[in-house]
Amino acid sequence: MKDALISAYEKNISIRLKAELCNSDANSCMNTKEASARNDKSEQWCTSWWHQFKVLLQRGVRERRYEAFNRLRIFQVISVAALGGRLWWHTPASHIADRIALLFFFSVFWGFYPLYNAVFTFPQERRMLIKERSSGMYCLSSYFLARTFGDLPLELGLPIAFFFIIYWMGGLKPDPVTFILSLLVVIYNVLVSQSLGLAIGAILMDVKQATTLASVTTLVFLIAGGYYVQQIPAFIVWLKYLSYSYYCYKLLLGVQYKEEYYECSKGIWCSVGDLPAIKSVGLNNLWIDVCIMALMLVGYRLIAYIALHRVRLR
Repeated sequence: MKDALISAYEKNISIRLKAELCNSDANSCMNTKEASARNDKSEQWCTSWWHQFKVLLQRGVRERRYEAFNRLRIFQVISVAALGGRLWWHTPASHIADRIALLFFFSVFWGFYPLYNAVFTFPQERRMLIKERSSGMYCLSSYFLARTFGDLPLELGLPIAFFFIIYWMGGLKPDPVTFILSLLVVIYNVLVSQSLGLAIGAILMDVKQATTLASVTTLVFLIAGGYYVQQIPAFIVWLKYLSYSYYCYKLLLGVQYKEEYYECSKGIWCSVGDLPAIKSVGLNNLWIDVCIMALMLVGYRLIAYIALHRVRLR
């Protein structure tokens, strides 16, 4: 009965209804070819791509602003920032190991927290996306970009507040340029981890499977992040180059300790870069790390977009 109703609608109503809608707004109509799950005929969008993007962007921001800034999430982030700030309270410059641990905590927390939030995005919106796209309301590119740009102000507010709290409480380098660069690295890390979460969710489209894969991925990235294991065996060293936490950690070290010296013994000053924990990561070629993270950012989102194209509309 359902198939019969769908077929009758497509034969008798759909074409005439779309024609009437387009005739009422002829200036904004455009023809777009998009593959359908049931047939391969071209569809006609009765609103411009830009109009679709604006409407979806406004709807997405209105719907997700309460989720992004609900009391539980705010309490979770602020409490962790306050606790971390107390643990690393005004760490002396001579306690380099403690400061390094704080920088690694930045890369881990804001490398995994956004990922787990992003994993649920597309699986939860799957039914709505299928329903609206199968009815010809909008094209996938407008939905995906609206989602991407709409998430920016929502997903970056809490990391910025977190960083402001724990950076100054932890007693890191009190230099405005260093502070801004460190903040940008953390935001960069948030965007990359969110992109990976979107890709995992779009590929699997199942919350349980996506959460399991995300857990395994984050565990591997945590171990290979350059802090826990400094001398990784040669046959598996390639794992750390897949970890965006490793690049974030390296960039934070480079921002904080580029050409820095510390008093390794009384009256003797040594280069921070010679410390085993930092030497194993390195402080050189930071711009290459920035470019690699950019490739991850674009690549993960491209994978998510391609995966959404494979979702059957009916």
